[in-house]
Amino acid sequence: MDGNQTKRGSAPAGRYAMPGTEVREVRSKGGRTYRLFVSFPQEEPPASGFPVIYLLDANSVFGTMAEALRVQSRRPEKTGVVPAVIVGIGYPTDQPFSAERHSDFTMPLSESELPVHPRGAAWPEQGGAEAFLAFIEKEVKPAVERDYPIDRDRQTIFGHSLGGLFVLQVLLTRPDMFRTYVAGSPSIHWNKRFIQEEAERLSDRISEGNLQVSVLLAAGEIEKTHKSRIPQHAEALYSVLSAFEGDGVRAEYCEFEGEGHISVLPVLISRALRFCLNPGGPHTPYSPS
Repeated sequence: MDGNQTKRGSAPAGRYAMPGTEVREVRSKGGRTYRLFVSFPQEEPPASGFPVIYLLDANSVFGTMAEALRVQSRRPEKTGVVPAVIVGIGYPTDQPFSAERHSDFTMPLSESELPVHPRGAAWPEQGGAEAFLAFIEKEVKPAVERDYPIDRDRQTIFGHSLGGLFVLQVLLTRPDMFRTYVAGSPSIHWNKRFIQEEAERLSDRISEGNLQVSVLLAAGEIEKTHKSRIPQHAEALYSVLSAFEGDGVRAEYCEFEGEGHISVLPVLISRALRFCLNPGGPHTPYSPS
């Protein structure tokens, strides 16, 4: 069939636009340009508003999460996934990843502390995590809450790899900023000393207020063979966090069989949706009727 022809009754060929989504570009007060991807439910919002998921590296994973949520939230009584708003924070590029993520997701490190680049090259700029967090807190969140009915008590942040490291940095230093934290294949080795030191201080932060947070740590089984030891570091941190279960921290660790650092993303996203949008407990598996 000619690429310009269509079957009888079908729509003309053209670029696909995912239903219920929009994209906008914003310039932060710090002068950096971001691309925000938003997915919003077509249902009427509950009285408290919709849960919201703030998704890092949106250029690579927004479509996967938005479609997974759109399909699964049709039958929340079966899937355990309720309708929610997704706010993907990405960059003005059509590539899946931008070098700017290195600055946004990391705390300041000296050259001697950085891992060795696998190709011997210099790493991109590092150390802008505080500015990026301020952008989310003071610019992105207020805009989202102005434009959509959001339940501020059900906010999630999702990150993978360096994005997972960023999620953990927020959890350990600002645990009250989100209700749910999802760190997939987190690059703890990038700043292991900082994560360990802040984890030791977590008990003090918990005692300062009535904290109620949920944390999902996850990695792919194949990652165990890499020298970065991502699954091992993530599981060790899970052991630390699970000790605070009686103090308002709900922690879970998942390791996905047969998956690597990138291939883990689709299965992690599906698991994360059930984790953050069904916080009451295990979901009821779907069974065709």
